[in-house]
Amino acid sequence: MRFTAAVPLLILYSAALAQSTTKLSTPPEPKSGVVPFKLSRNRVIIDVDLRLSDGTTQRVLAWVDNGSPDLYMSRRLAVGTFSCDGQQCPVTPPLEMSIGGMTIPLAGRTPGAGVKEAWVWPTGKVPIAPGLEAEINVPSTILRNYDVLIDFPDHRFTIAQPGSLKFNGVDTKVIVNPQNGLIQVQSQIERKKYNLGLDLGEPISFLSGELFEKLSSAHPDWPQMTGAIGPANISGSADEPDRKLMRVDRLQYGPLFLTHVAVAESPKDQMTRFENRAGSPTAGLLSSEALLKYRVGLDYAHSTVYFDIGRLFDVLDFDVVGLILRPEDDGRFTILDIAEYDGKPSVPQGDNGVRVGDFLVAVDGIPVRGSTLGQVLSMLGGSPGTERTLTVERGGRQFTIATQVQHFLGDAPQENQAKKQSRKTKD
Repeated sequence: MRFTAAVPLLILYSAALAQSTTKLSTPPEPKSGVVPFKLSRNRVIIDVDLRLSDGTTQRVLAWVDNGSPDLYMSRRLAVGTFSCDGQQCPVTPPLEMSIGGMTIPLAGRTPGAGVKEAWVWPTGKVPIAPGLEAEINVPSTILRNYDVLIDFPDHRFTIAQPGSLKFNGVDTKVIVNPQNGLIQVQSQIERKKYNLGLDLGEPISFLSGELFEKLSSAHPDWPQMTGAIGPANISGSADEPDRKLMRVDRLQYGPLFLTHVAVAESPKDQMTRFENRAGSPTAGLLSSEALLKYRVGLDYAHSTVYFDIGRLFDVLDFDVVGLILRPEDDGRFTILDIAEYDGKPSVPQGDNGVRVGDFLVAVDGIPVRGSTLGQVLSMLGGSPGTERTLTVERGGRQFTIATQVQHFLGDAPQENQAKKQSRKTKD
């Protein structure tokens, strides 16, 4: 009798225990993470939570960089004491990164992470790229383990377990290096076939020096200029004042037919390095600047990229004041050069104007020191003809200069109409 009476109590206790266990169980790990992003010189910047090798967690800004297999981080995040000797320093990667609640393992000892070591710059004041506020990047070696969607029109970044995302738009098979995730897309320019890398971490597209010069010579009517203004002003390197820019009239990129694509002539070592790491011949790189109207889906598992158009208007990245700037470690901006417009300096020069080596202090009264290069270039942008007041420092003295936003790398209206009429006549 006692045993029989105890049975219902035992059943009730077991049911209560099971219910309690269910309540205390850990919720399943999300299969995807979605976060908003901002564009800094066409670079995708997101918030991430990092668990460092010392066990602490920090929220930092990260740069989504599918065009590089290397993991970079700021010295502030690097745990331990090390000496760089003027070179990049190898350090232990963070244990993991959380994006929109989804955990991404980073350390090489974690299965599938793909990163054995991270790198920091020799100077402690530079995050991971001059003029960029991000303190870590999300490289191709990490991204290749997931489905990725970069929604430029709505500024949303999605990362998900393979097979979890439904991609929209037109698709194309691409060449993916399985070791590092670098992508190349079969393309055509002037009816000739080339491999062009997909590098959404670059603010401007590049063509190899050989191909750039070939197209430039064959098409002097295409808009061309010298001087890395706007998104081509990447880091303020010594070669940027002499960097050549051009708009390619028509370019087929996989299934896309793109027009008036802004490209820069690539330094030979940059293109050779990408080509060697991608594992096949490369004639250039297409950047986010050419794809800002699209939602770009990266299906690494099936070597497929999707392009879903989200808006029709173009982003006028080259409507700027024609200064080429270099961000300094102390937060200041050195004026490297002044681009020409219609054969004349686009900003007043000389004793009462700008000189190479001056510091840009403010734009329209807004101080620029400590800003990112992207923020300063935004201040210098606007509608062509808009006046901007520059505060410049030279030899400890500050003065102001009035100048205008120019429409760089575009046809003048009269020239454009003449070309259209000429084409109609030929047809």
